[in-house]
Amino acid sequence: MASLHDIRDLFPALLIDAASSVVQVGLLQTRGTTWETSTDEAGVAVFQCIEKLHCDLGAIASFVFCEGPGSVLGMRSVAMALRTWGVLRPRPVFAYSRLALVAHALGLARSGIIADARRNAWHHYDLEHGLRRVATADLSGDLRMPENFRHWSPLPPGVTPVPYSLESLWPQVWKTDLLRPTDAPDAFLHEEPSYVTWSPQIHRAPP
Repeated sequence: MASLHDIRDLFPALLIDAASSVVQVGLLQTRGTTWETSTDEAGVAVFQCIEKLHCDLGAIASFVFCEGPGSVLGMRSVAMALRTWGVLRPRPVFAYSRLALVAHALGLARSGIIADARRNAWHHYDLEHGLRRVATADLSGDLRMPENFRHWSPLPPGVTPVPYSLESLWPQVWKTDLLRPTDAPDAFLHEEPSYVTWSPQIHRAPP
């Protein structure tokens, strides 16, 4: 694991987060960071933000992206772009968890940061146990949920929304080891999907 401070020799870096309904893109340079956001569909919003940043992709030395948990479509759109840029010119890629980012930035040791995991379960991150998948009935304690993230299950009682602004969060964890090097960017999954097999049969009229 590494921090943004650790990879400063790999600046300029492009940081992309499409895990929520608000896409956030940052251009990290030694002289500072500039940010752009968009609420358009991720496949469009990412490139809108890059254009607004006047970012020369050829000059980028590394990439940082949010692997989730969050919008699988948004994260996979980013992963596809990163893989394409990597084919054109290989560069280091680092992934981070948005729940870990929020937890470390808030520094609340006894708070759980949650996100919908569907099927009546929640992604749950705290500073003591890390990332877990917890059934709704088993959630307890002080719970926080980043804003602008969709949820399909009703929110557990007592959940406190917290802002999810990378421009505010990342400076608080600049030296925290939240970055995981990866050569295969993809969306975060707690477990690989399983598929039911079936045997094809010729349709026959009932007797």
